[in-house]
Amino acid sequence: MSLHPLLEAIASRLLQGETPLASREEAEAFGLLPRSLNPDLFALAGLARARFAKPVFTCAIVNAKSGRCPEDCAFCAQSARHRTDAPVYPLADADTLFRKAAAAAACGAARFGIVTSGTALSDRDLDSLCASAEALRARVDIALCGSLGMLNRERARRLRQAGFTSYHHNLETARSHFPAICTTHAYEEDLASLACARAEGLRVCSCGIFGLGESWAQRAELLETLAEAEVDSLAVNFLMPVPGTRMEGHPRLEAWEALRCVALARLTNPARDVVVCGGRLATLGAVDSWVLAAGANGLMTGDYLTTRGSGFESDQRMLQSLGLR
Repeated sequence: MSLHPLLEAIASRLLQGETPLASREEAEAFGLLPRSLNPDLFALAGLARARFAKPVFTCAIVNAKSGRCPEDCAFCAQSARHRTDAPVYPLADADTLFRKAAAAAACGAARFGIVTSGTALSDRDLDSLCASAEALRARVDIALCGSLGMLNRERARRLRQAGFTSYHHNLETARSHFPAICTTHAYEEDLASLACARAEGLRVCSCGIFGLGESWAQRAELLETLAEAEVDSLAVNFLMPVPGTRMEGHPRLEAWEALRCVALARLTNPARDVVVCGGRLATLGAVDSWVLAAGANGLMTGDYLTTRGSGFESDQRMLQSLGLR
């Protein structure tokens, strides 16, 4: 039996080492292929990971400042517009960040992301965080990533000088779908933050949340935007509907669809890191490890911002079972 013509075209480019592996139009069509082709889709994405990507790694995050965010993102438990059980607390101190980073490093995480709620840090919080980062890097051998809201060149430069090597800032969804998800800032502000991080020499991590009611065409649109922005890493998340948010009644993606999103991220951005983050365990369950076969080369391990994730030990066991640890 021969491959589907679209998959055969992608396979041919893959064998020749050509990029991109899939055009915008092909990416849209990819999402609508019959479910019976899923094994072939995942196999192609897995081969693309082997051909273009770096080895498998894990990263961890800490919710370093939680709640009372003025943005109105429809999915977010930390938005002040929603009534949720998400914790509310100020910026964590240096000792707390050190303990969290040391625990992540001890469990093999390559990167440690410091995440704060809000549109952007205050000047006072930025000063405090930079001081904490300098102290942390002197004591823990782990790469630091900031996820601190909107960014300008000056702030990006300060973070780099303090020891941060990466900056994470999600676009959340496609430009055409963004007004249905967030109305408190413009999409261009998010893209500008990515550009500022890159201009100051930071590694750039960005993607979004799949399952926000977007179409496959809009998923292809988001992934094309990320390719054009030349992000270094795609942080793939799946919606976990939180009670009290505008999306509390929204259905979760089925596992096969979530895995297809991972595969599409790999095929549209073949040489970038594809890291599966929020919603992984809740969405994929028993087929959690399939994300690697579907093209991912990174996993966020430990807990997420306001919800439990797959524990360090559980992820270590999974990776060991696959011969990766």
